[in-house]
Amino acid sequence: MGKIVHKKVSMLVFCLVLIGNVQAKEDTHNHDQTNHTMDHSSLDLDQMFLEKRQIDGYDVSFHVMEATKSMHHGGSHNVMIKIEQKGKVVGGAKINSKIIYPDGKSESKMLMKMGDWYMAGYDLKSKGRHQMMVLFKTTDGKKHKGGVYYPAK
Repeated sequence: MGKIVHKKVSMLVFCLVLIGNVQAKEDTHNHDQTNHTMDHSSLDLDQMFLEKRQIDGYDVSFHVMEATKSMHHGGSHNVMIKIEQKGKVVGGAKINSKIIYPDGKSESKMLMKMGDWYMAGYDLKSKGRHQMMVLFKTTDGKKHKGGVYYPAK
C-alpha cells in the first residue's frame, strides 16, 4: 500500500516539474508558431508511465502520457525522453525514436526538444505491449541505443 502511494506522489511531483519545464519553455519559445499549453485537468496518475534505463553511462528516462487536446503532437500519447549524466541533463543530443506496435508494424520519428525533454506523438491506444526504442547521438559524435516496453507489464 505504501509503495502505491509513494509511486503516485512521485508521479505527481514529476508532473509538476514537467509542467514547470514546459511552461518555462513556452515563455521563451514558440515552436512552429503554435502555442504549446497543457490542460492538466484530465491528467490521470494511474495512466502515466515512467521508466529509467542506463544506456552507455547515461540515465535515460522514458515517459508516456495520454495526449491532451492542448498537448497533442501527432498521436494519442506523447512519448518523452530525457537524457542525464551524473545528475545533469545532457544537451545537444539528436534523438530518433521508434515504436514497434503489438501487431509488429513500426514507426520512427525524430523527437523535438521541449525544455529538458524530447517529445513525439505516437498512437499507443492498441492493446498489448509496444516496444519503445531510442537512438541518440551525443555531441561527442557517439551513438547510443536502448529501449523499454510500454506498458511495462
